[in-house]
Amino acid sequence: MQCPECGSTNIRKNGHRRGKQNHICADCRRQFLEDYQVHLGYPDEFRQECLKMYVNGIGFRGIERVKGVHHTTVISWVKTVGENLPDADDPDQIPQVGELDELETFVGFKKNKIWLWTAVDHFCKSILGWVLGDHSAQTLKPLWFVVATGQCYFYVTDGWSVYPGFISEGDPIVSKTYMTRVDGENTRLRHYLVRLHRKTLCYSKSVEMLGHSIRLLIHSLKFGDVPVPQRP
Repeated sequence: MQCPECGSTNIRKNGHRRGKQNHICADCRRQFLEDYQVHLGYPDEFRQECLKMYVNGIGFRGIERVKGVHHTTVISWVKTVGENLPDADDPDQIPQVGELDELETFVGFKKNKIWLWTAVDHFCKSILGWVLGDHSAQTLKPLWFVVATGQCYFYVTDGWSVYPGFISEGDPIVSKTYMTRVDGENTRLRHYLVRLHRKTLCYSKSVEMLGHSIRLLIHSLKFGDVPVPQRP
């Protein structure tokens, strides 16, 4: 047996913890259980499978009940992956027609409303960009910088009052009839992410966690897979 800290074999027994034999390294004084030498964490395939369940409409506690892994562990995996994913990947082609819309949800409690603004290419499946915030022009502003680089020649919106401050007069087509792409993308987000369901016991407790979840889902929808969480 070796110490997991310094590798020393000068190990002594040091009582019990949670019914298991505890050991201590006589050199660096690190205490550890013998099980640590065998179980070094969940396999990559297991962690990836849990994340696939998450982006297919199962909540953290549901994953805990099915897989036997604590829900806080799954939360940490989502955070680890979400922190290293971009909000959206560069489009394969410059969009000609852009669609903008807002999806309403909440954080913490139902009266604490938050909007997920999404921008999509009218002719291609994928989300060009998104942002979380209130229903004001200040929230739309950073998303508009992303959309404007595409140089779309007109935009389809739902007519929300903040859009004229960004889109030139005569450019936008205000009609729900033509917003099939963005409505479809927002429907997919609601369908696959349980915390965005209209009626659910699962909800976001922080904007940060909601953002990580959205990044992971967008990646999964585009590439059909999820990254493997890096080990600490």
